[in-house]
Amino acid sequence: MKVLHIATAFARNEKDVITPWLTETLKRLKEKNIDCEVYTSSYLGLKNQRIFDILVYRFRYFFKKYEKLTHEENVPDRLKKGFFYKILLIFYLFFGILNLVILLRRKNYDLLHIHWPLPHFFFAFLSLPFAHKRPKLISSFYSVEFKFLKSKLTKFLIKLIVKKSDQITAISHYTAGEVKKYSNKNIKIIPFGAAVKIIEKKELKKEKKKKIILFVGRLVKRKGVKYLILAFKEVIKTIAAKLIVIGDGSERENLEKLVKDLALNNHVEFKGFISDKELADYYQNCDLFVLPAIIDEKGDTEGLGVVLLEAMAYKKPVIASAVGGILDIVKNYENGILVPEKDEKALKEKILEVLTNEELAKNLGEKGYQFVKENFSWEKIINEIINLYKDTLKN
Repeated sequence: MKVLHIATAFARNEKDVITPWLTETLKRLKEKNIDCEVYTSSYLGLKNQRIFDILVYRFRYFFKKYEKLTHEENVPDRLKKGFFYKILLIFYLFFGILNLVILLRRKNYDLLHIHWPLPHFFFAFLSLPFAHKRPKLISSFYSVEFKFLKSKLTKFLIKLIVKKSDQITAISHYTAGEVKKYSNKNIKIIPFGAAVKIIEKKELKKEKKKKIILFVGRLVKRKGVKYLILAFKEVIKTIAAKLIVIGDGSERENLEKLVKDLALNNHVEFKGFISDKELADYYQNCDLFVLPAIIDEKGDTEGLGVVLLEAMAYKKPVIASAVGGILDIVKNYENGILVPEKDEKALKEKILEVLTNEELAKNLGEKGYQFVKENFSWEKIINEIINLYKDTLKN
């Protein structure tokens, strides 16, 4: 079975943190004798390459130094940064389709697995008439597609994607529900695997008696970090604690200013992007993981919340907002705690509840770990993907 994965972005080297779940998925599919290749965009002139022995075709779409529409930030956020990126998108679409036509003239695939099908489904769909062998199409939705739903054109395109795809998948019940608004077609829910490997614990230098609260993710509005900082300001009036923020993004400057304005500089650390090994150390040493996600002004929110799975894999208690795909992961007071979005008072109360109750924290951590093992193991997810491929080819 030969499968071409079409994606906005893919790891640029074997240490890259871009879409780690997709890299891990393809590595594991290859171990099961599924022949996987990737079709994705270039980044600053990057050419075709092999990553973990996976052949990656990269299409060039503009002058080398301007090829940064993807990878470092998602495309919807890039498009907000100026008219130039909207022009760049036209070149991205044209050369994305053209180069896929050329590839499908040269090589035969059984399946085209399309990740983020808006716009990548149309790369595949418009290339099919030129393919020597017509592959089946699988479209996988991750929720970012729904940022544009105020547009009538976008709604029409999503209906078309669902209608013309041979199979549809979504990463959560929330995302599947969004897709079902446009079709009654059967949708297979296949989440990310927990992309973590538990390693030997390395003790970080920890200030005496201070509890460590951890956030990991892109610093954009829908992550709700502002509300965590506001809650944290009240938390440290009761207990000694430190907030570690890992990740980067368009909101970082605003968040750093908020920390400064609230006189929290000695209590909050922004770490930016860090290596997998460093990230593992922070997961191991934190006392609590918080994902204060919100539904932003465009209706975008967490499609799943894979960082929650990572924290649970380290047996850490988690607190998260009751929005989007998070509800597929966190069961209130079973394997974590849910709070209303944008409610710093409720968030403060739950943080204090967990950090002042060792038995509760330990129980949530243990239950979270069992939940990840039973529901998000790589073996289970890879088997679901392989069965999906077989069913698609059979029908």
